[in-house]
Amino acid sequence: MTRGGRQILHGIDLTVGRPGGAAEVVGLLGPSGGGKTTLMRAAVGVQARVNGSVRVLGERAGSPRVRGRVGYVTQAPAVYDDLTAGENLEFFGALLGGGRESARREPLGDRVGRALATVGLDGARNQVVRTMSGGQRSRVSLATDLLGDPALLVLDEPTVGLDPVLRRDLWATFHDLAAAGTAILVSSHVMDEADRCDRIALLRRGRLLATGTPEELRERTGTVSVEDAFLALVDGDGGTPGGAP
Repeated sequence: MTRGGRQILHGIDLTVGRPGGAAEVVGLLGPSGGGKTTLMRAAVGVQARVNGSVRVLGERAGSPRVRGRVGYVTQAPAVYDDLTAGENLEFFGALLGGGRESARREPLGDRVGRALATVGLDGARNQVVRTMSGGQRSRVSLATDLLGDPALLVLDEPTVGLDPVLRRDLWATFHDLAAAGTAILVSSHVMDEADRCDRIALLRRGRLLATGTPEELRERTGTVSVEDAFLALVDGDGGTPGGAP
């Protein structure tokens, strides 16, 4: 994929899912500026002014056939502060439509309640968002993307700035969603979050250095942590130039 005549992503082929079609949590890890957000925006079809081909769920990224099957949570909460949590979800639910067939059979009000319960905010449906903490607003934003029962949920650094308890609870939610059939692609530049993933992909300068389970990458590099494994892979890569800055 190129932007402004410069190649920013280099032939990335990343599968989010286990053999047989089972969902999983895949962590996209790497330093800031390595191309994580660009890759995620390309996967959901919202990255502007780029050339290249990206296919998601067997379709062109961002195409009408796949748009309703992919949820995308940005780094900044995308909700309205002057509405309640429930009103935000009702508004976005009306805009987005039903998503997958299973969601279309369920009334919007029920889907709103289920989405809020999933993110631990079932008691905050009538709370105005501007009165919420930053972590609560992030969870409301996540809930909006659960309304359509997405097949793939793309999360761009959703735990940045959150306290350890909320981070733990959100990771538990991600695994619950995967167990229910939603594939999760979640980015982070915090290497200690790698062990919370079923599988990880290490990205640097727009290139995938390696993919595998945390244990596989530690064994491959003879290291004791994913951070040490990443550094070993960088050293072995020779700091290949190019890609995202």
